[in-house]
Amino acid sequence: MTRGLGQSWRLHYAWVVVGLVSLAIFVASGLRGSFGVFLKPLEAEFGWDRAATSGIAAVSMLAYGAAQPLVGRLIDSWGPRRVLTGSLLLLGAGSLATAAGQALWQIYLSYGLVVSLASGGPAPVSTSAIAARWFQTHRGLVVGLGMSGMAAGQLVLIPATMGLIVAFGWRVGYAALAALVCLVVVPLVWLLVRDDPAEKRLAPFGTSRQQQDGAASGPLAGLSVVAATRRSAFWLLTASFFMCGYSTTGLVSTHLVPHAIEHGVPELAAASALGLMGAVNVLGAIVAGYVCDRYGRRVPLALTYVLRGVSLLWLMLVRDAAALHLFAVLFGVTFIATVPPTAALIADQFGRRSAAEIFGWIFVAHQIGSALGAGLGGWLYQLAGDYQAAFFSGAVACFLAAGLVLALRHPVRRPAAAPAPS
Repeated sequence: MTRGLGQSWRLHYAWVVVGLVSLAIFVASGLRGSFGVFLKPLEAEFGWDRAATSGIAAVSMLAYGAAQPLVGRLIDSWGPRRVLTGSLLLLGAGSLATAAGQALWQIYLSYGLVVSLASGGPAPVSTSAIAARWFQTHRGLVVGLGMSGMAAGQLVLIPATMGLIVAFGWRVGYAALAALVCLVVVPLVWLLVRDDPAEKRLAPFGTSRQQQDGAASGPLAGLSVVAATRRSAFWLLTASFFMCGYSTTGLVSTHLVPHAIEHGVPELAAASALGLMGAVNVLGAIVAGYVCDRYGRRVPLALTYVLRGVSLLWLMLVRDAAALHLFAVLFGVTFIATVPPTAALIADQFGRRSAAEIFGWIFVAHQIGSALGAGLGGWLYQLAGDYQAAFFSGAVACFLAAGLVLALRHPVRRPAAAPAPS
């Protein structure tokens, strides 16, 4: 659409940008998430124990979370195109260095730090920046598409990487992923992604003619990060996203399989439930984006947390494969469905000026919650001999998160000053 109006039937360039950023996220998330399939080959070749190799994954999780505020600040300052291109080049270089690694410290450095920090570029923060810059409407759907790319990348690239490892060895697997990043994704992002609709002489997608006439081509409007932290909305969103990480990647991703096996679910059935959850993640992210654009952000996000809490209460009753797969569907729908409305709320509450950096800081809270969920879940298991208390704490956290979201208030917009009479 040449004039940036949502009513035109021609494809607005914003959707091209979304597709390319989703592709970058697809590849980056698949690469970072594939480390689990490299564990045993690394142990077999070098004789490292599980504690040593698992430590690489722990460093990776922390580095990925720490990268988000920095990436957000760089995107707000330099624009998505340069940050994504640089991140992808660093991601490819880190993957090649990992493929050539000969010592444990080298893998800690190349994968645990370089690959994980670089993966913070093609991440939810960059999708939220694209949504804020390129879209007046449909921001939730845009973030949902990006998050579906993250889930799809792990679903597709992790099995593909395993096939490469079985056929050619783990070094070829990492080298192939590096080639995919550097030779395919980097050129597409650099040549086709643009930072702002104005570079294509367009208005953001969904902008009305009245909004176009009154829009200025100057700096992005909105609050700085420091100003945002003075508002209760920042802390409500931060606390709710902390509980999001606690209940998902912290508790369930870490402890679901051992819980299921200890309650009589066969190992293959437990693994297939994880695969089903991943597939549902893709659908949940897209549907969540569509729903929050159409029906608002707060209530759908709160209901998502409530459904997740109910599913965790159901998990406490799981004793067979059928019940586990039902849980996988219920929980999978909510797993990353909280991200699109949260990102859209950030843009709504604080404006576009620092949306990416603000989201990055809130994402740090998510990762801290993840770490706490993983650790506290194991501690509660040791204390009680099962996961009942751990999953109950996750359900309570989700219900609290729903209340925090509902406590948000619509931002007050000051009307523009009337022109002085002539």
